[in-house]
Amino acid sequence: MVETIKRGFKKALDSYLALVKIIIPVYILVTFIKYTGGINYLAQIFKPMMKLVGLPGEAVLALLTGYLLNIYGALAVIASLDLTVREITILGTMLGIAHSLIIEAAVIKKINGRLIALISLRVILSIVAGFILNLLL
Repeated sequence: MVETIKRGFKKALDSYLALVKIIIPVYILVTFIKYTGGINYLAQIFKPMMKLVGLPGEAVLALLTGYLLNIYGALAVIASLDLTVREITILGTMLGIAHSLIIEAAVIKKINGRLIALISLRVILSIVAGFILNLLL
């Protein structure tokens, strides 16, 4: 019993440290970009596209982080932005449909799947879901 608890604690600590290694640097980087004006620049570029899904332009940083890296990095970005519950719901749904695309592309390629088709389908469905939620919420 004691050995099981030790193993469980070690695995929990390893998981925690792995998440901290992702979340803290991303949060610091996004906060830095936010205060240097970089987010405002990105927001202006992507504002028209993001408006279709009911999100402010700066949410593109969270979306791209989630699409390309992972959900935990996207959470760090989301935490550093001032988003409403509605916006977080839309963004969370979009990221739930399409996330960690680089890692999953490697898996799809390994199993000889149709890489471009599957990645495209997930991103398109993510955007469609964001558009529908924007209309409904």
